[in-house]
Amino acid sequence: MNFRLTFCLLCLFCHQVFAQTDPQLPRFLTPQEQWDMQFTAPKQAPVSGSITTPPGKPVRAMAEWEELQALVITWRGQSAILGEIVRAARLECKVIICCNDQATVSSAKSTLTSMGVNYSTNVDFLVTPNNSIWVRDYGPNSVYAQDVDSLYIIDWIYNRPSRPLDNAVPEKIADYLNIPIYATSAAPYEMVHTGGNFMSDGMHTAFSSSLIVNENEPNNPYGTSGQTEVEINQIMQDFMGIYRYVKMEPLPYDVIHHIDMHMKLLDEETLLVGEYPEGVADGPQIEANIQYVLSNYKTVFGTPYKVIRIPMPPKNSAYPDNGGDYRTYANAVFVNKTVIVPFYETKYDTTAQRIWETALPGYKIVGIDCNSIIPSLGAIHCITKEVGVEAPLHIVHQPLSCVDNALLNTYPVYATLQHRTGINNAKVWYTTDLALPWNSVDMVKVVGDTANVWNADIPQQNAGATVYYYVEANANNGKIQRRPMPAPAGYWKFCVTETSATAEVPATTLLEVFPNPAAAITCIPVMSNKSAKGSICLFDALGKQVATIFEGTFSAGKANYFFNADTFAPGTYFIQMRTNDQTTMRKIVIR
Repeated sequence: MNFRLTFCLLCLFCHQVFAQTDPQLPRFLTPQEQWDMQFTAPKQAPVSGSITTPPGKPVRAMAEWEELQALVITWRGQSAILGEIVRAARLECKVIICCNDQATVSSAKSTLTSMGVNYSTNVDFLVTPNNSIWVRDYGPNSVYAQDVDSLYIIDWIYNRPSRPLDNAVPEKIADYLNIPIYATSAAPYEMVHTGGNFMSDGMHTAFSSSLIVNENEPNNPYGTSGQTEVEINQIMQDFMGIYRYVKMEPLPYDVIHHIDMHMKLLDEETLLVGEYPEGVADGPQIEANIQYVLSNYKTVFGTPYKVIRIPMPPKNSAYPDNGGDYRTYANAVFVNKTVIVPFYETKYDTTAQRIWETALPGYKIVGIDCNSIIPSLGAIHCITKEVGVEAPLHIVHQPLSCVDNALLNTYPVYATLQHRTGINNAKVWYTTDLALPWNSVDMVKVVGDTANVWNADIPQQNAGATVYYYVEANANNGKIQRRPMPAPAGYWKFCVTETSATAEVPATTLLEVFPNPAAAITCIPVMSNKSAKGSICLFDALGKQVATIFEGTFSAGKANYFFNADTFAPGTYFIQMRTNDQTTMRKIVIR
């Protein structure tokens, strides 16, 4: 009883303070908001202009590294940080600044002027009442019908019911940009979610913490009827095009349980993960979560995820388990060819910048001091929200790693290229010396392929060389896109090796597959000088695993394994043989 009385008095005090000073609301719930949710069940009303049934066509949630038409922020406190975001982002796309009223517009313009930030071009001021700066969590989510066709905005029920003005912002953005908006705000599709707890690979896979399951349970504090995990998955598929939804355990010291505080998808196969010293703060749970992902999920290409570690820096040597702020370098935002990253102290920031620059060659890495905002459990990603372009030219490619001249006399590059007007032509640009001009080879659409896969072969280079390359596509309407987006300043690269004639013969060898091209029963011969455990798998041109042909123990000697080619669509495929010691690939064409 005494605890309850104390809690009530604390909430009353906090309510009075907030009412008197109207300070910046934190990303987490204030005591007053917690009180309201405990004793009432406020429910966000569906926004008036939203469609509350799923889109009529299959959709694809945009990845954050795709092309943006706009970056949205709300001008509500933290003007120094917001001003620096505008300075960097307006050079890449339009910046939409949501302002509470005309007085806020005037204040924002005055601040930007004093900072020397030009707002006369690529900056729009939109008067739309709001409650907080945390637009990542309540802002618009971009999806595309039929992969690259119509752009839609998806709006979830915001998990801060005491901030109703925030909940209405997506509709205002949709109206302003004339984009249809769909909302998960009416039965049977009611779903509570938050943008900081969602990351998409742009290829129908997404990551969240299990907060989304917890917040949608029956008797939740949001006034909804609740959804099971199976139902949540279906809603995410219907509204967001998410067919594989990876959920991880919440972290003990991350009060809000949003994955953007410790993790970032850099591309379809790379995870940037925050790292603490061993045994410190959320380090053990982060590591357990990542090992769970690596053990149970593959990339869209059918290969293991790559993990890049980046330090979670302390404040005055203190981490969150010892009273320190939840400092993170993962809470960054892509803005076309620029990545804006939170910074804290030079001695840690220089390491973070190096890691970001190494991971994303050619991107401009802009650091902004976030010491004033991180105590509220958020940084750059939390206060920005991207809006995709109307008609993206979507390029998907799994970068090559090392290639062996003894096995390949050219280096095949495959990419999925999509635009709603179709692809007119495409090239692969390559060089072995960044100081020299780039060469190009024309890409051609894979014969018989219906999945928009294009191919080009980079000519063989000398062993020991490093090949730098990128893909450029030209749509039928004249739109040109490159990937990596900053190319040629940005690029992928792979090394060239050559197996020596005197090298030790591998214990298990994948011989030439026949017939090739294949149309029916196809033979895969394997020679082994000793028994070895392994597998034979079939991958499509994008590297997505489509079949397991054999899994078990290869016996000593020669053995043949078979698959029926006529059960697969025509196109280019790869046979992969994997043992504990090696992985070997053979190219095969199915007619």
